[in-house]
Parts: sequence; C-alpha cells; structure tokens
Amino acid sequence: MKIKAVIVILFIFTASLAFLPDLPAQMFGIPELEEEAQKPAREEIAGGTLFQRYYARYWGDDSPYKPLILTVLTLVILMNLKKFLSRKMRNQLSAEAFDQKNVSSFMKIWEGIWKFVIAIFALLAVSGSLGLLGLTAGFLGMILGWSLQQPVTGIAAWIMIVLKKPFKIGDRVIIAGITGDVTAITLTHVILNQVGGSIGGEERSGRGILIPNAILFQNIIINYTLEQQFMLDEVPVRITFDSDWEKAKQILLKAAKSVTEEIVKDNEQEPFIRCEFLDWGVLARIRYLTIPARRQEISTLIIEKLLIEFKKEYPSVKFAMPSSNIKYKQENPGGPPFPPAN
Repeated sequence: MKIKAVIVILFIFTASLAFLPDLPAQMFGIPELEEEAQKPAREEIAGGTLFQRYYARYWGDDSPYKPLILTVLTLVILMNLKKFLSRKMRNQLSAEAFDQKNVSSFMKIWEGIWKFVIAIFALLAVSGSLGLLGLTAGFLGMILGWSLQQPVTGIAAWIMIVLKKPFKIGDRVIIAGITGDVTAITLTHVILNQVGGSIGGEERSGRGILIPNAILFQNIIINYTLEQQFMLDEVPVRITFDSDWEKAKQILLKAAKSVTEEIVKDNEQEPFIRCEFLDWGVLARIRYLTIPARRQEISTLIIEKLLIEFKKEYPSVKFAMPSSNIKYKQENPGGPPFPPAN
C-alpha cells in the first residue's frame, strides 16, 4: 500500500507540471546572450507539432523538468520491479528451502540491496542524464561484484542448492575432499557431520565441518544417494586355489543375503560375486546394496558371518595368504641332504 501511495503522489505531481509556466533553462549568466542562443531552437519548436513542443518542453536537453520526470520514472520502474521480483523470489524459496529462517534472512538482505540500489538510481536520475545513469549503474555493479564476490557467490550457491537440490539434509556427500553427512544448510555454509577423519572407515566422527557455500561452484560434489537411497558396496575375500569353490560361493552369497535381507526386499537386487586370479589364490568380491550411513556396520556383519562359516567348513574352504615354498637342491644325489658339520 505504501508503494502504491508513493507512486500515485509522484504521478499526480508529474502531471501537474503540464500546467506550470515555462521556467528559464539557465539560472545564471548573461540574459541577453542566453536569449539570443536559445532563439533558433525556440523558433524551430514553435513551428513543430504539439507532440514536439511538449517533448521539447518536458524532455528536451535544456528542459528544467527533465531531471524530475526522470527521477519519477526511475522510482516507479524500480519500485514495481522490486515488488514483483521480491514476491516471486519469496514464493519460490519458501516452497523449496530446507529452513524458513534462511528465507527470512535472505529476504532481509534482498530488501536492503534493493533500497540501496533505488536510492542510488534516484539520486543519479536527478542529473537528468540517461548516459550518466547507465554508466554509473554499470560501474556500481562492477564495484559491488568485485568487493562482495565471496558473499554474493555464497548466497548464489545457497539459491542453487535450494532450487536444484544437488544434495539435501541427511545425504552423505564428499565436498572438497571432505566426507560427511549434511546436517544443515545456511546462507553462508553447509554443515557436515564428518565421516572418518579422526578414525578409519566410514563411521561418523561427530566433528562438525563448515564448508563455505562459495567453494561449491569450484569443487566436485559427490553425493552417495543423489538418484537412489542405496549404494553398491563389496567385501573382498581371498580363497586358496584348492578350496571348494561352489561351497565357498554359497557361503559368501548366504552371508550377504542374510545381512541385507531388508534392502533386497526394497530393491529386488540380490548380492552377486565377481572374481579375479591372484598369484596365490582367488580374489572373490561379494557385492551388495547397502545404506551409506551404515556401510561400515553392514560390511562388518558380513565379515563376522564369513569367519564363522569358513571355520566350520575348514579345510575344504580356506582363506588364502601370500606364501612361498623354498626347496633345497642336494649336491650329491642319494647322499646326506646337508654336508656334515665341521
């Protein structure tokens, strides 16, 4: 309502200028010389159309009304543009944002920037020069973009996260080489509960990591569950060449199925095996779908079951380990294996 009232007042004030008498174009100087210099222009305008006369009177280069009209037009355009964009921005962010407090904080910054921009443009419009107005706008944008590069980039990254959702709260991600679970997304930072770091494996360490939003445009982001809820994991097992392969395969598949039974029901993808030869055995990789946040826990349960079952089936199924055999060649076949000691 306040904006509408201001616009109406400015419009009425501008329209009233049509009923004012002509004002002198120059406030200082020699009247005789000024009158002589302006005489050809007045004669040309007097012979023109009604539109040309009004244009020259209110928008001509020497018109005393031009700065005021330009100021009014600038305020009307910018205020309406601000109102329209603010409404669209608030509605879009409110529908997509993870936390409404971030939306309120962003809108406060948004309103402050618009007020500053409107004030600057209004002051520039008083000069009545469109060229100066455009040049100053470009220079002002360049200065603000350079001086506020990091904060502006951070807020732009927050808008990207809210609208595009490359990750959300609860996702396990890797950002700038740091692995963690997203616990909060603010205007300036992404907060992670670090995974690993002070410990081995992929268990939550409890350490909070603050990632500046500004670096999100410059680093690769790995999301464990961007397209789906589960991820593929594996447990490598080394088996000797003389082991019963069919029995070993049954043990591996049974262990993985029993631990990931609920996951298999949700995805209908059962564990499977991939193998490769080593110099001293066979490397069998039992692969299965797992929950990223429980990856270490699920693999540990599978390994525990394998240890128990392999022990039951020993020696038909054995774990392989690097080994070597050393054979001594006798110098005298049929004689003692080693020369007599002196």
